[in-house]
Amino acid sequence: MTGVGCVAHARRKFHELWANHGSPVGEQALRYFQLLFRIEDEVAACTADERRRIRQRKSRRVAAALHRWLLAQRRQVPEGSATAKAIAYSLARWDALTRFGDLPISNNCVENQIRPIALGRANWLFAGCLRAGKRASAVMSLVHSARINGHDPYLYLRDVLMRLPTQPASRIGELLPHLWERSGTA
Repeated sequence: MTGVGCVAHARRKFHELWANHGSPVGEQALRYFQLLFRIEDEVAACTADERRRIRQRKSRRVAAALHRWLLAQRRQVPEGSATAKAIAYSLARWDALTRFGDLPISNNCVENQIRPIALGRANWLFAGCLRAGKRASAVMSLVHSARINGHDPYLYLRDVLMRLPTQPASRIGELLPHLWERSGTA
């Protein structure tokens, strides 16, 4: 399996340096990252082939300059400092961070989608017992899946719960969010 890194995570380390300490290294790194994200904005409406071509041409150039700059900065900062750690984070993941092609350079969109599940997982520890936690996670999975599939979760659950008592067991899969079609009574 080939990993793809999230440039937004690398950028965050430098943003913290700049925001918390006024670091000029953090500020300059943010300029490089800003260039990379501008290229992403530019290719957002392009076809997959155009995106790949532009990322290969433009993003690679900016990333190469950033890489040279990071290596130079790394030699100048004290070992163990916050700046050294931010630089080390990016350099240790460099290959994954610079696999420009079909995928966006940030996975923030996916993280925003799964955040409610991750937060819920922590809360499910206090569901009272294992069975209750499993039920809560199943309901939350259905709600989130309904939302991802473009359904109003309330209408989806209401319809499914009304149909469930008479739904044949052999056709229960039809009620899953990605296959569900709203009944006339919902």
